[in-house]
Amino acid sequence: MSGQLPVVHGTVAPGYEPVAQEFAAVAAVEPGHGAQLAAYEHGERVVDLWTGQDLEADSLLGVYSSTKGAAHLVLALLVREGTVELDREVAHYWPEFAAHGKDGITVRTLLAHRAGLVGDAEGLDPDQLADDRLMAARTAGQRPFWRPGSAFGYHALNIGALTGELVLRTTGKTMQEFYEARVRAPYGLDFWMGLPEEQEHRVLDIHPMYPTPEQQAELDAAASAPDSLSGIAFNRHHPRNPPIDALVNSRAVRAAGPASYGGVASARGLARCYAAVIGEVDGAEPLLDPGTLAEFGQLHSTGTDLVSRQYKEFALGFQAYGATIPVLGQGSIGHSGAAGSLGLADPRAGLALGYTRRRYGFPGGMGPDAVRLARAVRLSRDARVREGVTG
Repeated sequence: MSGQLPVVHGTVAPGYEPVAQEFAAVAAVEPGHGAQLAAYEHGERVVDLWTGQDLEADSLLGVYSSTKGAAHLVLALLVREGTVELDREVAHYWPEFAAHGKDGITVRTLLAHRAGLVGDAEGLDPDQLADDRLMAARTAGQRPFWRPGSAFGYHALNIGALTGELVLRTTGKTMQEFYEARVRAPYGLDFWMGLPEEQEHRVLDIHPMYPTPEQQAELDAAASAPDSLSGIAFNRHHPRNPPIDALVNSRAVRAAGPASYGGVASARGLARCYAAVIGEVDGAEPLLDPGTLAEFGQLHSTGTDLVSRQYKEFALGFQAYGATIPVLGQGSIGHSGAAGSLGLADPRAGLALGYTRRRYGFPGGMGPDAVRLARAVRLSRDARVREGVTG
């Protein structure tokens, strides 16, 4: 721990002071830590904090797989409108997908990470990784790695490409175009899937992980073969696979906005996105009606993930948090990102949260800091309810 306490900027609403204290405590654990945290309660921004060198409230950071939350919000909108049906076969909308016995895979199976299509069999170079259309076409032509529906495994780098092809086949727009027109622009979200050149000056690169010797030993012990399911899912079997901590530090990736990992956001943008999902942002209608939100928040895959070899919980396209953040309400949805970002909605509490990190955290994905902060936000809200400050 550094002897100098970190400088925390921003404000919290009355009753959320414990969140500011927890944010400062998290920052103090990791010297040089840079992060942003924002939260909405019933449409009011109640937490707005940031810390770290060069980091401002409106700085933009690569959020890796937190992008999947925005991508699958698009799918939820198409389901709500009847454009896509969850229990229709993917090949109904995308005939080429039926190759090699994939004709029975439904949209629901795909969204639940149960399709067995975790990566490209031959691997992809950096340019190909950023090309959702190419990735989707190549995946359509290959055989699943397990019998679809029999198990689940995280489709880490390609789920957005596959669901993006469904968006294109049913609307004539790419995932990125649909998201911009129907979600980001109308709701004023600082959460981009395809960052315009004029916004590039606001971006800060993600710093690599700096593991301790003990942490590095833990990472080495857990490492899997490049051609294992995990290796294929994270493209480690390709000789030109970019380092994961540098994957989003590229103008080409930020401009393309691959729907699995290429999003760019501030914590304010992540939080506002999920606030828009459950409603009450500037008086606008919620993006999702209660029925669609409940459908997409229902737990579909739980147990040992074949890719991570860890216990995981997935709803439809979103992560569920019953085990990792049990203080959240049933039906909470969201998605974390590899460097440690997190965006989520807790509909029963009327809460939405966004968290970004500048340095890739150990061990990757949603780290203990994000869990601590989400817990602090929910407990502060609950205390306000007990005191009659809010309902």
